[in-house]
Parts: sequence; structure tokens; C-alpha cells
Amino acid sequence: MRDLRVDEFIGEDGLIHCKACGSARQMRITICGTRRTVTCLCTCQTEKRDLKDEEYYLQARKAEIQQMKSDGLQDAALQRCTFANDLGYQPESAKLRAYVEQFPAMRKRGAGLLLWGDVGTGKTFLAACIANALLDQGIPVRMPVTGELLNKLMGIYPGERNAFLKSLNACSLLILDDLGMEHSSEFAMTQLFNIVDGRYRTGKPLIVTTNLTLQELKNPPDLVHRRIYDRLLEMCTPIRINGQNVRQLRSQEQMKAMKACLSAG
Repeated sequence: MRDLRVDEFIGEDGLIHCKACGSARQMRITICGTRRTVTCLCTCQTEKRDLKDEEYYLQARKAEIQQMKSDGLQDAALQRCTFANDLGYQPESAKLRAYVEQFPAMRKRGAGLLLWGDVGTGKTFLAACIANALLDQGIPVRMPVTGELLNKLMGIYPGERNAFLKSLNACSLLILDDLGMEHSSEFAMTQLFNIVDGRYRTGKPLIVTTNLTLQELKNPPDLVHRRIYDRLLEMCTPIRINGQNVRQLRSQEQMKAMKACLSAG
């Protein structure tokens, strides 16, 4: 038998026990007909091991989610857009929180959203809130600016382009920000249709933000745009963001804070 440690004692069964929890740190087993005494973990050692494993898992999961955010929200400012930071400027926020809560059903149905409204009303902020809420749950989300996405597709070779388009369809939710501000070249429109159609064919949800009005989306200027907008309206439920101009409100708040700071000085 090995030497006893300060936190151990010999129990009535002749085995080493833990003074803290009282459970055995040894057990008897039979191997090939031979009875042997082997070491095992007591209850408190097991709990400590499990706690350490859980902490390791949580840290690994946190790092994984942060990497997903870096990949999906390459603009660091978007990573700070959360429902917790929502100041209530947009009355539609409750609908978008509900979308997150019901996302498993939304994903199964391939149900997306079309967030439209005037400039500065917080469409991008709300879309990023959805993205961060889902990413925090470990759900893969990508949120590129539509124009920048198309510029990237224009600058890569066909083979790389196809692989990139497949990667967009691999995520559970794709968010196209600022639709309507992209180049209207034939190539760009073809790629945009391929992106939208890819989500449609894979049955995965798509969220789009745009300054275009619902009337403009329903009455596109040409056939190329009609193919895209018709598909979007089929896939996505339109929600008008009616909130006040968030940029102006924040600018006014910063101005007041600055004046108060200067007056105090």
C-alpha cells in the first residue's frame, strides 16, 4: 500500500479514503483471476475534475464563438451591436428578438427577413443584433456588406468564386447588408442572384437590409433586378424599420454629453 497523504485515512474496508468527502480513493478489482487494489478518484476529486473539464469546455467554446464572430462579422463595430445595447429607438426590435427566439423553426422553414426603411433608422444595427444573438448560441452567421461582397466576387477566379459562394451557403444564416447600393453591372447582378438563389435552393434563411422602399422592390427597373427582388420577397418577410434617425439621435446625445463635460470644466 502506498503512503497516506495528509488528507487521507484507512477505512474499515482497508482502503484509502478521502478525509474531506469520506469516499474511497482505492478500489479492488479482479484481473485474470488475480485480486488487485488500484487507485481511483474520490467524490471531491471527481467533482474537481469535472469542474476543470467544464471550465476548459467553456473557454474553448468562448474562443470558438469569438472566432465565428470574427469570421462572420469582420467589421468589429458590428460585434458591439447587441440587443443589450438597444436603446429602444426602433419599435420593431421586439419582432426581431422573437425571430431569434424562434430561430430553430425559422431555419427549418428557411424563413428570412427584409428590413427596409429610411437611411439611419438602425437597420444594420438590428440585423447585427440578430447576428450576435445567434453567434452567442454557436450558430454560424455571416453578415457582409452587399457591395463589398460583390466587389470581392469580381476580383477572384471562377474556381475560387464557386468555393466562396458555397461557403456562404454553409452558414445557418446569411445577412446581406445595404442591398441596393451595389454596382448594377450585369456581372454583379448575376452574382447577387446566385447568392440569393443559393440560399433559396438550400432552404436556408436570408436576412436583407435595404434603403429601397417596398414599392421599389415590387416594381424593379428591369428584368435582372426583378429576378432578385421577386426571389427576396418570396423568401423574406418585409419589416419596415420606422424608428427615428438613430444616427441623428446619437449625435445629439454626444453633443449634449460634450457640452455638459465642457461646462463642468
